[in-house]
Amino acid sequence: MPDRRLIEQLRPPKKQVDFKRPYNWLHENEPGVDGRILSVNTLFLTNKECSFKCVMCDLWKETLDRPTPAGAIPEQIRFGLEKLPEAQMVKLYNNGNFFDKKAIPPQDHAAIARLLQPFDTILLENHPKLCNSSVLEFQRLLHGQLEIAMGLESIHPDVLPRLNKQLTTDDFKKAADFLMKNGIRTRAFVLLNPPFCTDPRENIEWALKAVQFAFDCGVDTCSVIPTRPGNGMMDRLLTEGSFVPPTLKALEETFDRALQLDQGRVFADTWDLEKFSDCDDCFSARKERLERMNLQQKVLPRATCINSCRSMP
Repeated sequence: MPDRRLIEQLRPPKKQVDFKRPYNWLHENEPGVDGRILSVNTLFLTNKECSFKCVMCDLWKETLDRPTPAGAIPEQIRFGLEKLPEAQMVKLYNNGNFFDKKAIPPQDHAAIARLLQPFDTILLENHPKLCNSSVLEFQRLLHGQLEIAMGLESIHPDVLPRLNKQLTTDDFKKAADFLMKNGIRTRAFVLLNPPFCTDPRENIEWALKAVQFAFDCGVDTCSVIPTRPGNGMMDRLLTEGSFVPPTLKALEETFDRALQLDQGRVFADTWDLEKFSDCDDCFSARKERLERMNLQQKVLPRATCINSCRSMP
């Protein structure tokens, strides 16, 4: 397993960020647990880098090298929400763990909660091992429904221990149980084609097994994320043959079959999706299909290609 020092040594430079500003924000829609389409404001917060150095992670690129100053996160949220329209749901993505005290100072929790009062649902991301009493204390400050998104990544017995995530499937299940018993909804991130599993068919099957495992744990929602190169470590593993990027066709099959489980919401991550396409002629139609499926939560007819490319089933 690559060690922490090697993971950090292979990184390209970080981007310049301002601790007083979120590094991005957007307005989008997604279906709620009852099927109704919700308006969503998403803020990408600037804070201290995650303490877990996962092999596949590239989220550190827009983080701070030092603990987040007190007052910075409420200011970022205030600034970002002023740029966005009203919404029913807010997502606070912070490239790590909301309940890492060095990332989001606990003394800012009350101010953050006041800013989130207008929202019916508040989604935060957090490592399963950091789902503890701090989550419950923050929940008590909120007016809306709290939802925690956790990275499950994979349940492959040879892959998960090598991701440097310091997580087991038991850890994930315990966290999900803890959150649900306290009225907190849960969401899982699942990787398609994580490193250390290089057979294309196996990768699809293991991603589906991870989705099923998450639903068996009581998770409401699963997001399937194509694993990307570009963080240094993943590029080395690609060169060594220990990582094979997924194809758009593989994501389509995985998403179709995960939706057909009909056990909860499933989303396909379409960010930077063109990296996984091998045909410019049909890419736009295929991306649009995935985005419509994200909203409608049902399998739609596959797009066709004017050139009958090999990407078609």
